Amino acid sequence: MSRRSSEERSGWLFVLPFTISMTLFFVYAIVRTAFYSFTDYDLFKAPSFVGLSNYTALISDELFLIALRNTIGFSFIVTTVQTVLALALAALVNHAVRARGLIRTVFYLPSIMSSAAMTLIFLWLFQRDGLMTASVSAVLAYRRHILFFFAGLAALQGALVLNARRSYEGVSIFDPFFLLVAAAGALALAVVCALAGLLPVFDSDLLISWLNTQRHFLFMPVTLWSVALMNVFTTVPTLMLLFLAGLQSIPSALYDAAEIDGANAFQRFRHITVPALRPVTFAVVTMGVIGTLQMFDQVAILGDAAPFASRVTLAYYIYENAFPAGASARIGMASAAALVLGILTIAVVYVQKSVGVKERAE
Repeated sequence: MSRRSSEERSGWLFVLPFTISMTLFFVYAIVRTAFYSFTDYDLFKAPSFVGLSNYTALISDELFLIALRNTIGFSFIVTTVQTVLALALAALVNHAVRARGLIRTVFYLPSIMSSAAMTLIFLWLFQRDGLMTASVSAVLAYRRHILFFFAGLAALQGALVLNARRSYEGVSIFDPFFLLVAAAGALALAVVCALAGLLPVFDSDLLISWLNTQRHFLFMPVTLWSVALMNVFTTVPTLMLLFLAGLQSIPSALYDAAEIDGANAFQRFRHITVPALRPVTFAVVTMGVIGTLQMFDQVAILGDAAPFASRVTLAYYIYENAFPAGASARIGMASAAALVLGILTIAVVYVQKSVGVKERAE
């Protein structure tokens, strides 16, 4: 009993710093936020109790409803896309035969960039006459060249993989090393055909408003689609590493047994890889949901480059109420919106845990 008590005291001492920080910066902050949500407070005069007025004001505030819709749509789109892309990249890197270290490094580079720096770079890319507009114009002008390139890429990749399988077993059709070689060959062939005049070019002069617009695509503003692309670009590499670690922990004997039983690559991926990666997928989806629901920095840095209603999210709505430009702070409204965001995050994670990706592997 004495030894057990000593171990318990040691355990409490180890978690004491974390417990204190949790109490001060989370529990206390949540209690204060809940208190302020029922008050009228502007940081200068004493808070006055107003009951549920802040919550009723939120429901009737059109900007809050826009922020709520933008946040939910952004979270759904980005979480889905980044999870699928991260898994695909992890599977691609895991099956790389050659230059595996180089490929991992190249794929991971975007995640080490500062979020503010990446946002400023994307602001330049998404100008009306910026690189993204120029890229779309180039795709339209050289669409026949691009189709020719991908056709040549598929043919060369198939030939290289078939030739490699004569000497090595298990070479994937999507092997990155052969993809690079095939891409170089297909590009050279397309350039030669273009110089020979076999592939004509069409004029395409476009000016596309990616950010400074109030247009919607599906259920989300075009501005947030641009932010979503930037968010996916910066977060997929980190999630790819999580999937890669999960892939490398799956026993190869399972794949060997399935291959002996006649399972093809897709069947092995569906019945072995996906079930075994459920704990990692649960973590990735949960992190993605929490991060996207609380997305703030990228839309804040956009500033006047985009209309407010086209870029506002719940996190930014809270900030604008707490620190409005040229007006008194509305801490009560900001606190009420913060609690709504917190409850929404918990609810979405709970639903995802209950009916979505499970925590345990099969």
